[in-house]
Amino acid sequence: MGLYEEIITKPNYSLVRSKIEDFIKKYFEKSRAKGVVIGLSGGVDSSTVATLLVRALGKERVLGLIMPHKETSTRDISDALEMAKLLDIEYKVVYVDKPVKAVVKISPWLANKTDKVVRGNIIARMRMIILYHHANALNYLVSGTGDKSEYLLGYFTKYGDGAADFFPILDLYKSQVRELAKRLGVPESIYSKPSSPGLWKNHLARDELGFEYDVIDQVLYGYFEKKMNVELLAKEVGISVSDVKNILLRVERSKHKRELPPYPKLF
Repeated sequence: MGLYEEIITKPNYSLVRSKIEDFIKKYFEKSRAKGVVIGLSGGVDSSTVATLLVRALGKERVLGLIMPHKETSTRDISDALEMAKLLDIEYKVVYVDKPVKAVVKISPWLANKTDKVVRGNIIARMRMIILYHHANALNYLVSGTGDKSEYLLGYFTKYGDGAADFFPILDLYKSQVRELAKRLGVPESIYSKPSSPGLWKNHLARDELGFEYDVIDQVLYGYFEKKMNVELLAKEVGISVSDVKNILLRVERSKHKRELPPYPKLF
């Protein structure tokens, strides 16, 4: 059995689903919140988490926010709308262009330095501001949608999509999330489409990361779960040693994103 097949077949998905739903219920009850708000992007992660939230809490306690900007693909918007309607949850569509533009405008001296990546981070953080606006006003929790692959790679915006009250699927690799989504009844058009943060036009994860997640997951799983060395990983996955090292370098360089900000110990 190859690494990819092992990753996919390792979980008992019925048990995984049950554990996640139980976690959501217990955390929700402990919080004394009235509901949960989630950002719906039209991608596999948010669609899977939204499904799990509805299963755990009921559709009446879940609010979906669809937060596109001018370069969000029409497919992502339609997929997000499809999920909201499929789950029969309340949803709102909030375009983020005006507040993002306002943030950029108030610092004109940074105009030449605000490229698509910097602007993309502003979009991600603005979406989180909007999520927490709803959460604070309604006494709701904010559900995160990140998975283990993104978390290890640091492939998220600090204080943007990396911020939430809880993360239901953070212990599942992207490949496992896709498999869980399939079993939960998420439409194939959503769980099988290429991963995309959608922060600028034609923004695909594979273009930034260099590989599809089915390759990246093998490296991460082999290194962290099976303690395989770089040379063996390269041979097993079918990529070069330097490619394996580059993937793992992303993990090391993004370590700060997975830790609380440091401070000097004074006493």
